[in-house]
Amino acid sequence: MNRLLQGDVGSGKTLVALCAMLLAVEHGYSAVMMAPTQILAEQHYLKFRQMLDKLDVSVSLVTADRKEESHVSFGKQGGIVVGTHALLYGKNVPERVGLVVIDEQHKFGVNQREKLIDREERPDVLVMTATPIPRTLTLTFYGELDVSILDGVPGGRGAVVTAIRTEKDQEKVLKFVRSQLEEGRQVYVVSPLIDGEDSRKGKAVTKELDEWKALLPHVDVGLLHGRMSSEEKEAVMKDFRANRISVLVATTVVEVGVDVPNATVMIINNAESFGLSQLHQLRGRIGRGAHKSYCILMTEARPEDEQWEKLHIVETTANGFDLAEQDLKLRGPGDVLGTSQSGLKGVRFEEWLLDARLIHRGRELAEAILAEDPNLESAKYRPLRFLLENGEEKRVTG
Repeated sequence: MNRLLQGDVGSGKTLVALCAMLLAVEHGYSAVMMAPTQILAEQHYLKFRQMLDKLDVSVSLVTADRKEESHVSFGKQGGIVVGTHALLYGKNVPERVGLVVIDEQHKFGVNQREKLIDREERPDVLVMTATPIPRTLTLTFYGELDVSILDGVPGGRGAVVTAIRTEKDQEKVLKFVRSQLEEGRQVYVVSPLIDGEDSRKGKAVTKELDEWKALLPHVDVGLLHGRMSSEEKEAVMKDFRANRISVLVATTVVEVGVDVPNATVMIINNAESFGLSQLHQLRGRIGRGAHKSYCILMTEARPEDEQWEKLHIVETTANGFDLAEQDLKLRGPGDVLGTSQSGLKGVRFEEWLLDARLIHRGRELAEAILAEDPNLESAKYRPLRFLLENGEEKRVTG
């Protein structure tokens, strides 16, 4: 299996992956899941341990500075290993790997994924994404990935309302946040920078922390960013999940996988500085419980700006698949055979790559040609062979 599982944020992809991993374990193999951040890897690890508590299945965690195991498996039965990039190095991957699951696959480079997959036993591969980015869509059309779509979300989820707001709306936003906190809800405040020393323009979480503490003196406000130690990050997330922290000021380390059903407000500062996919992922941190949720896109952009158009797409598009198509049109199809994520340059008739029917028909024809003449040796297909053998620029641009 070499399969892409597409499902919108919160649709239940992790449960599907766990079922697949248990099938591998049941047959005596190990299963490996690689997550893009330590926070997400630890969350998967804790959730799997909780769900498999009554089963004789070992669940291990491997990150750059942590290595844990729930219990040792017995006999020839395999186990589940959850980790980050640390799985790519040393002896962190078990023997007899039957299944590799790559969560939020667009967060990993092509070479990183291949390093985990390229082993003697050639395991089955399940890659998952909540918001397909252009290159993922292109691989869907051209690559060796089969595709499964998880359509819909689990029942009992509250609706998510998205709105663009500017500096003049700050008082209204603060009043709204206070009303949500009074109802017992929790809030994310996401900013692009950690300390403001970056050359990029944008708000910094260290400064935001002080401001929110001053604005909400009777509320517990927490801080989360990538420079904190794993122990500090874990402690903050534990407090936020337990509702001991009401407002979490964070960078995009909360972008993927973080699951706190009581959090109903997501404020994204400098929203214009994020991509469509990233904004949708951040928005996916709310709307995970029964309560109505609100994503507030704070921006310095103006309605006449190109960046405003991007935010308007997020404001009016709730479905991740529709958003991905908009992303494809905005950013380009990506380098199909390379490692870049977008911007396939030098392509003639690029609009063809946005025509799904045409691409599917092209793929069918290509498969038929390879079935008839795998090495393109016949006179009929020799021109194709010539294009493939004479450099990347000739292959794409002619």
